Amino acid sequence: MIPVQGYEGARVAVLGLGRSGLATAAALRAGGAEPVLWDDSPEARAKAEAAGYACTDLTRAGAFEGIAALITSPGIPHLYPRPNPVIAAAMAAGVPVDNDIGLFFRSWATAGWDDFDVTPRTVCITGSNGKSTTTALIHHILKHAGRATQMAGNIGRGVLDLDPPEDGEVVVLELSSYQTDLARALTPDIAVFTNLSPDHMDRHSGMGGYFAAKRRLFAEGAPDRAVIGVDEPEGVYLANQMAMGATDDRVIRVSSAKKLGDFGWSVFARKGFLAEWRKGRQVASIDLRGVKALPGAHNHQNACAAYAACRSLGLAPKLIEEAFHSFGGLPHRSQTIAEKRGVRYVNDSKATNVDSAAKALEAFSNIRWIVGGMGKEGGVSALKPLLGSVKKTYFIGHSGRDFALELAPLEHEICETMERAVARAAEEAEPGDTVLLAPAAASFDQYPNFEKRGEHFTALAQALPD
Repeated sequence: MIPVQGYEGARVAVLGLGRSGLATAAALRAGGAEPVLWDDSPEARAKAEAAGYACTDLTRAGAFEGIAALITSPGIPHLYPRPNPVIAAAMAAGVPVDNDIGLFFRSWATAGWDDFDVTPRTVCITGSNGKSTTTALIHHILKHAGRATQMAGNIGRGVLDLDPPEDGEVVVLELSSYQTDLARALTPDIAVFTNLSPDHMDRHSGMGGYFAAKRRLFAEGAPDRAVIGVDEPEGVYLANQMAMGATDDRVIRVSSAKKLGDFGWSVFARKGFLAEWRKGRQVASIDLRGVKALPGAHNHQNACAAYAACRSLGLAPKLIEEAFHSFGGLPHRSQTIAEKRGVRYVNDSKATNVDSAAKALEAFSNIRWIVGGMGKEGGVSALKPLLGSVKKTYFIGHSGRDFALELAPLEHEICETMERAVARAAEEAEPGDTVLLAPAAASFDQYPNFEKRGEHFTALAQALPD
């Protein structure tokens, strides 16, 4: 646990009592603050009370009298599409609103660091797609190299639930736009921006607000080194904003679409090969084609970003390459979960939007594509140019029939359920085919989350006869 600094003897409100909320309450108490807890859910309040906390109704008039700050869970809107009433009341009362990420950065360093030979460091990863894989890959590389490391944030543990760091430790944090948007303190040593594509538009009132939330990690965080994907205009802009010139090697530009040889430091992948360039010459190269857990250009971009971050930490190229090959990948992200009768089954249930589904479609050939769920604004018509490798589509879920109309005249079948889709794809698949779950939609019509959807697909595929 990271005890929160700066609120000793103060009453600090906590809104939202999920994983991060309860970890925040414990960290506040450990730092000498008095946590004041609330959640709209009676079940969440009961869980908090069972853990030894008292709950106070923050919706009542005058609830913020004597409160030093409000710490809110990232999923609770604070501005768009409209502020949560409790957050609005705190702001109206002049009470500072923060989240656990802000508390982490104000509390991470302690006087005990004076005795360390090597100062602990933080690597923070944000972006639209690939940030979880990039985070896990950096963490894996560090472990492979024998470096002390922990991983948290939007993946794994809550940040305040981390153990106090040891000498030279590197903490790797995945940060969503919800987390970077509100944090009052952001001071990463290395910040990574993977890419940007439309998502969470209602929460950020459009692409501008969404990008602005991501950009805060760099503009306000002032990292010592910035690793920035430049395959979209926003990344090009961000790299330009952070660098003093083309040769400024505090910015490492990353691409999976083009050569980047004219900068102080760049890492890019072309035709399956990762190349590192410094001051106009190539200094290292890695063949990514045999790295099973990182298929496709989108994963090659993740590999480039992770490589750049680890090179910034002083790791050797050969050591990073070894770690690539031992990386097992993340569940529900281009994950090969079975091979039956010469057919590969790939679980990419995390592909909940068009952009991530597009990357999955580009990564494989001879695809039998399971797609559908709760469709998002804009539909899936943007995927039509990428259907050359798709042999047949099996539509499931609430938006399945709408998706079929958008993607016509692609050969397809309306299956509605995952059971039927897997069964029909398995019946028709031939050796060399890939049965790919890349839904391009949310899961909430049939499953509580994308993980449960992926687990169901995995169980069905693995139960097929060999």
